[in-house]
Amino acid sequence: MIALLIAMAIAFLTTFIATPIAMKFLYTIGIVGLDLHKKNKPKLPASGGVCVASGLIVGLLVYIGIQTFFYNTKIEALSLLAAISSILIVTGVGIADDLNIRSKLVKTKEGLDIKIGLPQSKWLLTLPAAVPLMVVSIGSTTMSIPFIGSIDFGLIYPLLLIPLGFIGASNVVNLLGGFNGSEAGMGAVYMLSLGLYALLHGSSASIIFLTSFAAILAFLFYNKYPSRILPGDSLTYLLGSTVAAGVIIGDMEKIGIIVLIPFLIEFFLKAKSRFRASCLGKLEKNGKLRPPYGRKIYSITHALMNLKPMSEWEVTISLILIEIFFSLIPFLGLV
Repeated sequence: MIALLIAMAIAFLTTFIATPIAMKFLYTIGIVGLDLHKKNKPKLPASGGVCVASGLIVGLLVYIGIQTFFYNTKIEALSLLAAISSILIVTGVGIADDLNIRSKLVKTKEGLDIKIGLPQSKWLLTLPAAVPLMVVSIGSTTMSIPFIGSIDFGLIYPLLLIPLGFIGASNVVNLLGGFNGSEAGMGAVYMLSLGLYALLHGSSASIIFLTSFAAILAFLFYNKYPSRILPGDSLTYLLGSTVAAGVIIGDMEKIGIIVLIPFLIEFFLKAKSRFRASCLGKLEKNGKLRPPYGRKIYSITHALMNLKPMSEWEVTISLILIEIFFSLIPFLGLV
């Protein structure tokens, strides 16, 4: 527990100190994005995932060092190092999209400014990130399937289910966001939920989730409304890959699916538009956001804005509250 608290403190401080430095650097070299829900669409430094990644990785390495040199145990080191490798690879894909010089903003017929970056097939680039977890054979090959029971998948688990789960989690989290503090705010909620659940059940995955929570909390200080830095795909990919690595290591697949239900709902809503629709709202003169596609709902955010025109921070708070609801389910004894 002492090592965990130290790792969380280091992760928080690293991200908190690194973020303003990264903001200046990213802005100077032109890695910026438009804050699209503001009237003047200000340019802000983007790719904030590198800040969270720095805190998370340093925190995990400090934890491994403490366990190795002070407690003389290396039991968790292999799984944590594999998780670090997978998270870094997926985060690299997000950074590549953030840094893509061919990316551009296009205006849709609904009046939305949407970034066109790497092609939709970029999800394939996240596949290599599953390899570190596959080769070290982390996780139990037995899974509990609702209405069926426990099934031992044997080699199918590391060779098929781990890569599918990793690709799915890494990419589905990337579907919902675009509002100041929404990605980091929701991420902080489900990381805390997964971390506490793992801690209560004695799983080493708690180190990954809670260290990530600490880093995200520090980043949220700069990313909350009104944001001073945008998360970029580097953060959403990092969040998804961290969930995937943690649930695989902790044999928490069912819990991981539950806390990601809002993103799974988003997947099916976006599928209705063949993944061409955006989460963004259409900004009115009074600063409120209305759904860009009228009564057609291609995102959870469209459903919220159909209830009433909302300001950006109201959409963010609503998304966080939705995530809190699903993140509480694992603690209600229903699963």
